[in-house]
Amino acid sequence: MKPLNHVNVIEFEGIGPGPLCGRILADLGASVTVIARPGASAVVDRLSGGGQPPLREGKQVVELNLKQPDDVARALALVAQSDALIEGNRPGVMERLGLGPAACAAVNPKLVYGRMTGWGQQGPLAHAAGHDINYVALSGMLSLSAVHGQLPVTPPTVLGDAGGALGLALGIVSGVLQARQSGQGCVVDAAIVDMVAMLGGLAQWIAASGGLGGPAPSVFHDSPFYDVYRCADGGCVTLGAIEPQFYALLLKKLGFTDVDPATQFDTAAWPALKERVRALFLTQPRQHWCELLEGTDACFAPVLTLDEAANHPHNAARGLYAQTPSGERRTRAAPRFTTLQGAHTHD
Repeated sequence: MKPLNHVNVIEFEGIGPGPLCGRILADLGASVTVIARPGASAVVDRLSGGGQPPLREGKQVVELNLKQPDDVARALALVAQSDALIEGNRPGVMERLGLGPAACAAVNPKLVYGRMTGWGQQGPLAHAAGHDINYVALSGMLSLSAVHGQLPVTPPTVLGDAGGALGLALGIVSGVLQARQSGQGCVVDAAIVDMVAMLGGLAQWIAASGGLGGPAPSVFHDSPFYDVYRCADGGCVTLGAIEPQFYALLLKKLGFTDVDPATQFDTAAWPALKERVRALFLTQPRQHWCELLEGTDACFAPVLTLDEAANHPHNAARGLYAQTPSGERRTRAAPRFTTLQGAHTHD
């Protein structure tokens, strides 16, 4: 199913989260037309290795020079036929081009005008440059990944840029639904810093209760049952057995019969037990631990490279990754949709 196959989107091409938002909508069936600057972009060329930018796949591309009045008029004509618009410029740029919300509303009052920025349309930082790592830092979320004075680390582009793209996609779909009912379009202000802070709601709740980011030992940083461990061959594995029944199974699988599962949250015992777990994983290669723990309720997964992830049996069974004719890897669209009548049932 392609639930957005009756939605038309205009994307004013940028880099990062704006094109990713357009790709998300295109994967879900939307018809996305990219308005691109004539010529190559040095940044896009560097990020794509000089090849066709993968975030253009599934989209139509129209090259326009928006400094030329005739091309601005062509852009407005495309906007007039669209349900939604994506732009990722700094605040004020689209208005100066004659393509801001007011100009677009004049030709299409039902338009959903999606604005993808790092800092938002208003605020002291609105006009400052930034990237994923900066937005995640200002949201407070980056600090929660720091362990015992170590520098905090976050996967590049995933939390900030991709979180912002997903938030804008949700905002656009919501706006289109509202516009089709009311006849009135809207502006969607999708600031990455806003989206990361919103997505961090669970972490904020845990931190507020003292379970994260404070002086008390944290399940996520200090416990023996939620961490990354290195194996004898240099590979790594993860544990996340927070629930008591999963923790009890983990102890049994690891042969720790002398550890009482009821003492799971005795934080004073965590350092010694964590050292035992660390030492145990170092005695065998990663594959040994996969054979022992993977697929059980011990809440286990190996840390995979991108190539390993593409070939993992679970991901392969779901068709999560595919290759283009040129051999490049692509990820399948998510989430997935089926009809209610065709949905799988579980015994």
